[in-house]
Amino acid sequence: MTNRVTLGRITGAQGIKGEVKLQSFTADPLDIASYGPLDTSSGQQLTSRSIKPHKNMLLARIEGVEDRNAAEALRGVELMIDRDRLPEAGEDEIYHADLIGLSAHDTGGNLVGTVVDVLDFGAGELLELKPAQGKTILVPFSVETVPEIDLDAGRLVIDPPEGLLD
Repeated sequence: MTNRVTLGRITGAQGIKGEVKLQSFTADPLDIASYGPLDTSSGQQLTSRSIKPHKNMLLARIEGVEDRNAAEALRGVELMIDRDRLPEAGEDEIYHADLIGLSAHDTGGNLVGTVVDVLDFGAGELLELKPAQGKTILVPFSVETVPEIDLDAGRLVIDPPEGLLD
């Protein structure tokens, strides 16, 4: 399991007074505000003054960000916390960050690759697997295609749709 977990990403500026567009990865998007100051990969700590829903995203005011230029400079910044600040996952729940680095095996026990990312483009979550050689593979992340996850063993089993691995 990784030590840092990404809770959101700043996707751009909104207006001229320093508001940012925020994509939240928490189950309830507004819950991102409950974690207090969030860290960036550069070591900066960002504190939100306000967060509100807007269409299919959030708008946030960040302390020290007072104009569009400062907000635009934060585009693409990921907002993270230490893994130990998260509550324990419930039954039949798993944090995406806990999947990164797991080895993925097919139902016959053959190694397919390693989970390098969990993606969601709006039509359902996908696991991005990096095989030993070649391009990454995207596998639907569902109970049907990922019937077994064993965090303690550091592995999961995939039963991919026919032709996916060809």
